[in-house]
Order: sequence, then C-alpha cells, then structure tokens
Amino acid sequence: MGSRFKFFLNHLLFSFLIALLVIGLVFFIWYPSPLATAVSVTHIFLMLLVIDVILGPLLGLLVYKKGKKTLKFDLSVIILIQIAALCYGVFIIEQGRPAWLVYNVDRFELVRKNELVDTNIQHAQPQFQKPSWFKPQYVATEFAKDTQQRNDEMFAEVFSGISIAQRPERYVEFTQAKKQIQQRALPLAELEQYNSKADVEKTLAKYPNADAWLPLKANAVDMVVLVNKESASIIKIVDLRPWE
Repeated sequence: MGSRFKFFLNHLLFSFLIALLVIGLVFFIWYPSPLATAVSVTHIFLMLLVIDVILGPLLGLLVYKKGKKTLKFDLSVIILIQIAALCYGVFIIEQGRPAWLVYNVDRFELVRKNELVDTNIQHAQPQFQKPSWFKPQYVATEFAKDTQQRNDEMFAEVFSGISIAQRPERYVEFTQAKKQIQQRALPLAELEQYNSKADVEKTLAKYPNADAWLPLKANAVDMVVLVNKESASIIKIVDLRPWE
C-alpha cells in the first residue's frame, strides 16, 4: 500500500471515529429521540458530517506527495480547517439544542437554547438560570403576579411571538404543574383524530403505563407527550401529531 493511500485511510478512519463521538453527543445527549425530528436538525447535522468527514481526507489525498517540501504544512492546514469547521458546526448545533421542555397552561413547549429570553435572567430561580449541558429538563411556568407585567408578557406573546415558556424567570419546578396536567391531559382515543389508528396502536403498545397525552409544540414538527394521568408523570415523547 502506498504511503499516500495509507495516509488517506488513516485520516478517513480518524475522521470517522471523531464523527461517531459527535453523533453520540448530538443524538443521545443534546437531541434525544425524537427531538432531533421535532427541531429538524438531522439533515443539517448529517450534511455537516459528510462534508467534514469526507472532504478533509479527500483534500489530504489530493495534496499528498511523498517528499514534497511543504507536505507537513499543507496537511496541517487541511486538518486545522477540518477541525475548525467541525467545531463551528457543533457550536451552532449546541446553540440550537432543546434546553427546556416547558409545561405552559395546556401544553408542552420545546424551547431551544437560542430561543431563551434572558433579559430578566437575574430574577429566575438559580436552577433555571442556565440550561443543563445534557438532556433538556422539564419545567413548568407560572404567570407574573404583577398585573402590568403579566399584561406586558401577554402582549409580547401576541405581537412578538415570545411565549412565557421562553422566559426562565417564569419557570417553576415541574411538580407544581401536577394538578394542571391531570386536568388538561387528553384521552388517548383522541390521537386517532390526527394519526392513523395503526400508528397510534403501534406506539401505545410500547408504553402501557401511558393513559393520557398532551401536545408538544416545537419549531419544526409538533409531537405528543404521553403521560400517566394519576401521577402526572411523563412517560415518553412520541412522534405522533397532536393536531391537524
């Protein structure tokens, strides 16, 4: 095997191993299934990986020539560009990752990190001032006690599209929404209004503890949160439609 082709294979293998680590981080920690679909990150991420993993080794293969005086410099530049491109792509994906799953009035809202409105973050409870570096966490909201502030936030939602679910200062512990969830949770039979009967039955068969559901509003694909009504506990987010 020639040194040129050997370098290409080693470069490709190393790039592939790095890609596997990044895939694990993105799809098992930041965007656990099915949230990658809910925010439509999969095709963007895979395109980034294909370009970065394939293009870097191919460029290395093109410039590699044994005995070339500038070989080390050329290969170093390619690898540095490859690393920089990957880091930038991962940074963008991290900024758009689901940060909170917020129960708000009668539904859950998926709030991404770059959608948080942090102008009053100092008024948020300490545990809600920064999202976890790992999986998105469940929280609930409560309306402002001050009437004027509550009205301002309602106007902001109507005219600017900023939900109180995006305001960490409105967050409370998820357990405080127990009664609301029990009151608002919908019968499983209603899922057949928006999904095929076969899809509903196939999904529900995996989660026998679920006896009700609530909508999950996301920026790309709205989904369904299966719950146990008696305990108001989350069973699973599933890829079913909560409305037309």
